[in-house]
Amino acid sequence: MEKISKALRKISILLPLLLIKFYQWCISPMLGQRCRFHPTCSFYAIEALKTHGLLIGGWLSIKRIIKCHPLHPGGYDPVPSKHDTKHSK
Repeated sequence: MEKISKALRKISILLPLLLIKFYQWCISPMLGQRCRFHPTCSFYAIEALKTHGLLIGGWLSIKRIIKCHPLHPGGYDPVPSKHDTKHSK
């Protein structure tokens, strides 16, 4: 049963991961380096999806993208660990 759950989790994040990879390979090179954070927002989104799954990882990614603007100082902002409860705030 656990194998089925892991397989479904991987399938559920496949499309978002492909869209992010498309952005990284095709769109981002044309726009240039713009992200104020390390890791970049797209790498953060990939890691968040792989670590937390579609719902929580997607929410973390959206929150991160919203913070990425000229008025925010940026800096080092890693994906919270799976057992860290800060991401729910």
